[in-house]
This record gives sequence, C-alpha cells and structure tokens, in this order.
Amino acid sequence: MKYFCESAPEYHVAAGSLLEVAVNRAEFSFPVGKVDIQTMYPMDLEEFMLAMEERELVLQIKQSFNTNRPLPAVYHDAAMQLYRQYLIVGGMPECVMQFTQTQDYLTQEMILTGYLNDMSKYNHSNEIKKTRLVYDNITVQLSKKNTRFPYKLVKKGGRAAEFENAIEWLCLSGITSRIYRAEQIRKPLENDRDIDAFKIYVSDSGLLCAKKELSATDILYMVDEINDFKGGMTENYVNNQLIVNGYSPYYWESERGAEIDFIIQRENQIIPIEVKAADNTKAKSLKRYMELYKPAYAIKCSAKNFGWEENKKIVPLYAVFCI
Repeated sequence: MKYFCESAPEYHVAAGSLLEVAVNRAEFSFPVGKVDIQTMYPMDLEEFMLAMEERELVLQIKQSFNTNRPLPAVYHDAAMQLYRQYLIVGGMPECVMQFTQTQDYLTQEMILTGYLNDMSKYNHSNEIKKTRLVYDNITVQLSKKNTRFPYKLVKKGGRAAEFENAIEWLCLSGITSRIYRAEQIRKPLENDRDIDAFKIYVSDSGLLCAKKELSATDILYMVDEINDFKGGMTENYVNNQLIVNGYSPYYWESERGAEIDFIIQRENQIIPIEVKAADNTKAKSLKRYMELYKPAYAIKCSAKNFGWEENKKIVPLYAVFCI
C-alpha cells in the first residue's frame, strides 16, 4: 500500500480487516501516514429500520428522543417489533438484505463458521483452542445474573494468564468487545479502569442469538424459557449501539453489589445508563449511584415509552441509537 501511495497515487487500494497485521505486529510493518482507516460495524438499529423502509418511524423516534414525549402507541409497538426482529437478524449487511427481501429469519451459520475459520487462519496454533473456548462461553456469561466475565466458566480453574491472549485476539478481530469496570467516577474514565474486572459482548446481536441457538419465536415473544438470557442479550445490544456511536462504555459496581450497566461520557458529562429487558424499570442501583455521584441526569433503557422521571431520561430500547 505504501508503494502504491508513493508511486501510483492515482489508484485507490482497499484492504480488508488487516487482522493478520493487528494480531502479529512483530512480523509486519505498517505504512504509518499512508493509510486512511475506516472502522466498519454491523448495521445499527436505525440503519436496519431504514433498510426496512421505515424512514418516517425513524424521524418520529428521533423527535421523541429530543423532546422526551412518548411516541403514539401504534408507533411504539411497531418500533418494539422492529427491535425484536433486529435482535434476531442482527446487523450483518447480507443478513439484513436477505431479511428485507424474504422476511425469513435465517440463521447466521455461514458467518459463524467464517469466524471459526478466521480463528484458525490468523491465530497461533496453541491459542486456537483457547480462543474458541472463550468465544463459546460468552453466551454462558451473558446468561448469568452478574455478566462480569469469569475465567472459571471457560475452564475449571482457569486464570487470566491462560486466556488473556485469546480474549485480546477476539477483541482485536472485532468479533467481541470488552468493557471495564470504572473504579472511580471521574474524568477521564480510562484512568480509573479496573483491568481485572470486565465484561465481554458479541459484536452482533444476530450472531449472538444464532450462537445461543434461539428461535425467532423465542425472541419475538420473549418467552419465559429465555428469562435467564434476556438481561445479558439486552445489555449486549445496548453496548453495540453505544460503540457504533463512538462511545467507550464502562460499568460501575459498588462494594455492596449495586451495579450500573454502562457509564459513558456524553456532552461533557459522565452519564449512567441502566438497562432493563422489559418495562419494569425499578432500579435500586441507579438510585444509589445518583445519590453518590449526583450526575446531571441518568438514562434508563427499557421497553417503556419515552419520558422524563426524577431526573432520568427514559429511552425505549429501540431508540438507543439516538444516544
């Protein structure tokens, strides 16, 4: 790429993920200053709605987000339906295209297989098994009440030293993302991150549901059989929407077990975000956090319609892309 830039600048050269360079920097040089890097994510829910030709609904959602006024019930119900469809389909462009054309809920087995093949192609042979073990157990972690990543779920007696390279590979590849616990709530949050306490999320909700082998009916009707997974799945979705919007989320945990799902810096303020899978929005942890740190306001994401309650901005799950 460097030689093309210097000797044939009239040509535009596009590369893929450069994953091999990212995970093997000692073996490859990188043409610093010669490459424009664009980070591509799965389509977010707004882009999914636009693909479904719901432009007017998107405009209504944005307006309600800015005014904190509830959407008319018919719009709210339609948006919640699209949100659940998005959880199943995800944001991989080919999957979205197929869904818009057929309305069939297709699994993402080919993409999952491709990810597993990438683990073998670009990873060191002694790390492949560990990487697959970590990836296979993310859905188990997300089914727990406390979604903090525990090594013991990957392997009995597992420790950080054994799996940290595998986790780093998954994050560098973009297959997963990792958020850390913020030990103190102050700017910049990065200075107070606890590197030993973190959560891992899958980069695409459709791939997560496929990995969990959930059916479309399970998600569309939020059946009781997946109650243990609803919270983690919803957190995973919100995390991905925040990352697409350029945030670097953290989470907070008190000594007595109170926990805030996400902490972000928004409009020069440190804002807590509480996430609920349903419309039951009682949150003792958020109340405790607000008493301790007195944020400018808080955000509560749930199945509830837009509103403003006790210095908390109520944001329906389908509108997280607006944050």
